[in-house]
Amino acid sequence: MTLAAVGTPGDRRPALFAAACRSAGLPEPRLIPWTDVLRGAPLGLDAGEVVRVDSPGEDPEADALLRGAGAPARVGGGARWHRAFMAALRRLASAAAASGARILGDIDEIGVMFDKRLSHARLLSGGVPVPAALPDVDGYSALRSRMDEMGERRVFVKPAHGSSASGVVALQTAPGRVRAVTSAFMAGDRLFNSLRVRSYETEDEVAALIGLLAPDGLHVERWLPKATLGGRVFDLRVVVVGGEPTHAVVRTSRTPMTNLHLGGARGDLGAVRRALGEDGWRRALDVCARAAACFPGSPMVGVDLLVGFGLKRFAVCEVNAFGDLLPGLTGLPGSSAEGLDTYAAQVRAMSQACTT
Repeated sequence: MTLAAVGTPGDRRPALFAAACRSAGLPEPRLIPWTDVLRGAPLGLDAGEVVRVDSPGEDPEADALLRGAGAPARVGGGARWHRAFMAALRRLASAAAASGARILGDIDEIGVMFDKRLSHARLLSGGVPVPAALPDVDGYSALRSRMDEMGERRVFVKPAHGSSASGVVALQTAPGRVRAVTSAFMAGDRLFNSLRVRSYETEDEVAALIGLLAPDGLHVERWLPKATLGGRVFDLRVVVVGGEPTHAVVRTSRTPMTNLHLGGARGDLGAVRRALGEDGWRRALDVCARAAACFPGSPMVGVDLLVGFGLKRFAVCEVNAFGDLLPGLTGLPGSSAEGLDTYAAQVRAMSQACTT
């Protein structure tokens, strides 16, 4: 078996996958740069080669090919990014079919996971608990109208094709007051990503913020109050490999965004399990397994699970095609991945699949 990984030179994901392959006694995967795939360059795939697709990462050159020229830190361009990304994946799939290579995972499922509207609809149709969505929001006026119609005072506004909380807005309203919490900052008529979460608290500012996000498409969800741990709200990132929840990390924060790069911190998984009790923990993992089952062609799915205030309710807020970058985290005790990191667990599952 020969292996390849579509990724970005210098990115940790293909490097960690390669290390897991070496540890398993498999050949070193060759790296196919995302820039080659995006440009339509010959990829030199071989018959029988197994190709893993990883994230384009934070490569400025790949970003320009996906979103067009501009500052990599800018928010926006998600619709163009998604079109270019899917076109590149389809070229890759065509090249694999022509050469007899095999892609790990279903490219159409990857595309759905990168469209929050489609992934929410798929989860909902699969009976997976998700926050209620507010339909037909194409700007601030429509957003406030939908909120009034549905009796909502707190929502999350998400770019349809965003990732890593880019452009996500936690919006709260009350008579005569509005507050939007986000990691995006406005510079004139432009939005840029920041590692600092900030608030906008005037109607004009919030209307301008939503107006800058709207052209790429919006997905709006009810804001479900999260459970707390040590005075911080938390949620879970659960990695599901081959249909089995194998790894979990607690993400805690003092802001509505729990992303670790925005000041979130890893919490105590043991404390969460004790608080949930064994029945609650089993139900949490079951929800994640059901979410991953909505993407049966994907060997790995990263599930972001909301644990509701009171620890009785669960909802899936995101599914991630590239949600396995959790360095140093080993598998859940009693799982098939106990003692293995997320990449080693996937390599073992891949090896078993290729020999059956």
